[in-house]
Amino acid sequence: MNGVPSGKPDRGGPTAPPVTREIAAEAALWVARLHGPDRDPAMEREFQAWQARSSAHREAFGRCTDVWMEIPRVKVADAYAAVAAERQNKERHVSRGSTWRWASAGVLAVVLAAGVLQLQDWNRQGSYTTAIGEQRSVVLEDGTRMLLNTDTHVQVRMHPDRRTVDVDGGEALFEVAKDASRPFVVRVAGSEVVAVGTAFAVKFVDLRKKAKALAVTLIEGQVTVQPAKELNAEGLAPAKLVTLQPGDRLRIDNGANGGRGSVIASVDRPNVEQAMAWKRSEAVFQDAPLDEAVNEMNRYNRTPVVLLGSLPAAGLRVSGVFRTGDSAKFARAVAALHGLAVHETGGRLELENVR
Repeated sequence: MNGVPSGKPDRGGPTAPPVTREIAAEAALWVARLHGPDRDPAMEREFQAWQARSSAHREAFGRCTDVWMEIPRVKVADAYAAVAAERQNKERHVSRGSTWRWASAGVLAVVLAAGVLQLQDWNRQGSYTTAIGEQRSVVLEDGTRMLLNTDTHVQVRMHPDRRTVDVDGGEALFEVAKDASRPFVVRVAGSEVVAVGTAFAVKFVDLRKKAKALAVTLIEGQVTVQPAKELNAEGLAPAKLVTLQPGDRLRIDNGANGGRGSVIASVDRPNVEQAMAWKRSEAVFQDAPLDEAVNEMNRYNRTPVVLLGSLPAAGLRVSGVFRTGDSAKFARAVAALHGLAVHETGGRLELENVR
């Protein structure tokens, strides 16, 4: 319908208010009223005043407008006829103003019933993944920025009293928008990282066999890391709450055999620029064990580097800056450094001692 005020949302800044279910319902009602037969200048002025209350109102109206436009099966005339028939059957006698303010909830029901299965929940931002070698930047509805590294899987849910991100695997940097009324909680591997407004990175990867490792690196602000309530036997979590200061890194792993009984947690202070080198598509190693360096490089490439023979336990070390995703160049450099042979076969790069 022509002449409907623009529903383009104003995303606002980092402190933009969230779209609640109540605001979403009001926005859907406005879409129904503005497309109805009783639209007039007074209604439009009332709508403009409602929109001006916050960016969340404008965001919600834009989303509801998209729903309306994307459901061609719903006819405006049919929807209002349904409301009129229902009102007549129930012999309701209400004023014209009240009719379209409250009875149009029937129209809202028609719209949402057709569209609810096509949209994400208002309290949920959704699932985000990256493929091997891919990075992705995402700005959430509250202004928080997520930078996802290679092979990362996260699930975001926005609630009135908290913001929750589940990290199923991979690595992510969070630049959290401040909202004292809604803590930002990252749940990963049996741990919960709790922040309000800060920047930190989370890395959860497989090491070897059943061994896994979790690292939480604080860039700025302050976070706490604590065991999740639903911690299972294989979870990675500190024995008690740990508070990190800028530059701290909490590292947790479950040892070579896996299992809750062998969990080891420690706090160190790495070179943050090196730890965050993946943002520049680089991997920086300083006297790192060769097998650890290989595992890290393999995260970025579908052509893995494989250590043959006794190399995994040979005690070889690696230092240098390498381009993530270029496993072939990394393998050749390691081979030259330690006098090894490198062969590409069967979709992988094999390193072995020269015979």
